[in-house]
Amino acid sequence: MNASKKINPYRCAAAVAFGGLVFGLDAALISGTVGFITTEFGLNDLQIGTVVGVSGFGVLVALILVGYVSDQWGRRKTLKVIAALYVVSAVCSTLAPSYLTLVAARFLGGLAFTSITLSAMYIGEIAPPAKRGQLVAINQINIVVGLSAAYFINYLILQLSQSDLDWAVKLGIDRHTWRWMLGSEILFAVIWFFLLFSIPPSPRWLVLKGRIEEAKGVLRGLLEPDQAEEELASIISSASTKTKTSSLRDQFKTLLHPSLRIAVIVGLVYAVVQQITGINAVLFYAPTVFEQLGLGKNSAFMQAVWVGLVGLLFTILALLLVDRVGRRSLTLWGLLWAILSLAICAYGFHQATYILSAADLASISTFDTSSLANMAGIEYRSDVEFKAALNQSLGGGAAKQHEAVLFNMAANLPSTLVLFGVMSFVAAFHFSIGPIMWVIFSEIFPTRIRGLAIPVFALITSTVSYLVQQFFPWQLTNMGARDIFLFYAVAGFIGLLGLYRYLPETKGRSIEQIEAELALGSD
Repeated sequence: MNASKKINPYRCAAAVAFGGLVFGLDAALISGTVGFITTEFGLNDLQIGTVVGVSGFGVLVALILVGYVSDQWGRRKTLKVIAALYVVSAVCSTLAPSYLTLVAARFLGGLAFTSITLSAMYIGEIAPPAKRGQLVAINQINIVVGLSAAYFINYLILQLSQSDLDWAVKLGIDRHTWRWMLGSEILFAVIWFFLLFSIPPSPRWLVLKGRIEEAKGVLRGLLEPDQAEEELASIISSASTKTKTSSLRDQFKTLLHPSLRIAVIVGLVYAVVQQITGINAVLFYAPTVFEQLGLGKNSAFMQAVWVGLVGLLFTILALLLVDRVGRRSLTLWGLLWAILSLAICAYGFHQATYILSAADLASISTFDTSSLANMAGIEYRSDVEFKAALNQSLGGGAAKQHEAVLFNMAANLPSTLVLFGVMSFVAAFHFSIGPIMWVIFSEIFPTRIRGLAIPVFALITSTVSYLVQQFFPWQLTNMGARDIFLFYAVAGFIGLLGLYRYLPETKGRSIEQIEAELALGSD
């Protein structure tokens, strides 16, 4: 590639940000497979959590390494490796012959989840300063587009699996439904891999490696000649200062300095609260959550599509308003909105009762219901009681296999209210703490330690995310939906108090002004 030719930064950003779409697909496609793989491999709650959550564990491992690898190999080459990991993971997940091989394949995909961090880093490094905010935002929007696409693909494949279309039957969609769901990612991952061959290397990485002329060529392609020279001088100066004064050890010492106490508190509270409010329980288990409302499998998958569309709409609104309304206002009001939405969900499930009538049982023709006769006419006051009775009557494996049908018949609760609460929570999250956390992280830490601080707090939020994903099925069986949503609401309220106390308004302030304000508050 001749770096001296004109380079369209929007095209480069779009090519790299396509990885956000692949990430969204990988993260959400698994939500539609939970019931199918549970039946095929005979999984218990913790095993289900492992299949879904192991990607979150994989990203924990990768986050420790990605900074070093991208500094050694370069952003572009590392992104290609990540794209290849997505391809291998998608192929192996689709063909997985056993539970353990599926877990291993999902773990590989988790290693690739660092694409969202590295993509944002690369785009920030090649974007002209005046366009940086817009171009970085493309990555966040693509993630939500990927989530939405995954829910739609899952719904479409489910409908095909239930049809009698000759071509669908010949392709085995009815027999291998979950494999087709996971396999749909392969094409998108391959496209992203080849798109990455069209992007230039990061000029900042080239400077760090002493390849000044190459960096100059890339910058001249991205900027006007005078701007390129000015930007190159600034990069060389910054790289020289970082090399002399900011070793990894020095950065850790700086991060723990009393002057950064407020920044560290804000980073820690934000990293925890963003995930402990349970967004990934909803996104990664969307059909499972909606089945608890008694909606039935098809309706549950359809509602998951709406989750994706609501998330996309409110992410776009947040990115349009963040520079007008401000980070603090959107965070605090959005988090309060999320807490109230979770409380609505908890209240709705608190009102739930579950009862199977003899007529309900007689209407089921897909499996033998004789072992459920002892449950006919008995009212259960919670989903935990109802599931325990199903497990005792049918056995754990059969109970999970037929759970959606039985909940659809037995559930008596304000499902519209709970559905509104779930959609409202999704909207609130994507309007506030979802996208804005990354804006806050990029602003509250001084430039000299940002390369360390952002991965550290990304690691914290990824750890909480992994725990939420891993234990949600177990919590659903043992705590019940009411107590889970209540826990999320209480955890969010505690986080709200912390952010109200410490989170500054960073809108319109330079990095240096924010640093001085936070240091003053630490005294």
